Amino acid sequence: MATDALFDEMLMEARENFISGNYKISEPLLNQLILQNSRNPEVYQMLATIYYDKGQFNKAIRIFKRALEIDPTYTDASVGLSIILNDLGRYDEGRMVFQDAQKLLDRRAGKMDSYVEEKIASKHEELADLYFQYQHYAESLEQLYKALKLSTRKAEITLRIAECHVKLGDTQRAVRELKSLIREYPQLLSAKLKLGVIYYNMNNLAEATEQWENILLRDPGHPEALRYLKMANAAGITSLTL
Repeated sequence: MATDALFDEMLMEARENFISGNYKISEPLLNQLILQNSRNPEVYQMLATIYYDKGQFNKAIRIFKRALEIDPTYTDASVGLSIILNDLGRYDEGRMVFQDAQKLLDRRAGKMDSYVEEKIASKHEELADLYFQYQHYAESLEQLYKALKLSTRKAEITLRIAECHVKLGDTQRAVRELKSLIREYPQLLSAKLKLGVIYYNMNNLAEATEQWENILLRDPGHPEALRYLKMANAAGITSLTL
């Protein structure tokens, strides 16, 4: 049986190599730690991530679940397990894993502090990215709204919410989200730029050029606003992406 000092040393070495991507070194160390009956969910989470990276999904699922048996609120493990299940097309199951972990964490912590809230928000965003990548825009939107409730990064998340609405064909909702954001953050040029693109793709040149001209009032050399205005002035309607 390893001493506490040796265990901590092995864990530190395994963690450092895991973070740097040296899985050939970290994997045997993590297995040794598990043989020592480790009750640290991080050990299982790192090993499961390695198995996932190697395409050994069944092993990864089993190890992620072991991490959650040790600590059902360990969000890194719940997100990792959700990602694998989503990769396998088990979307509802993947979503439930993360939601169950958050409910347990909410009950345990009561009112979460800002650090925990931001961490959970980031996990919702990771799931949103995954859903967006696989063109599950409604599910992505659901995760982004959950992140928005927890995070102070309202502007960044709202921009992504607007993009999901566009993908879902609800451009009017995207416009409302961006207009509300601009009212709250009038200096946020990226929101005006995106709103202009949406208007342009709706063939509403007047509204589009107004947004881009407003950007140039604050930043006369803004390259994207200048480029879009040039296209708009040419009156050739082709879809823009941002």
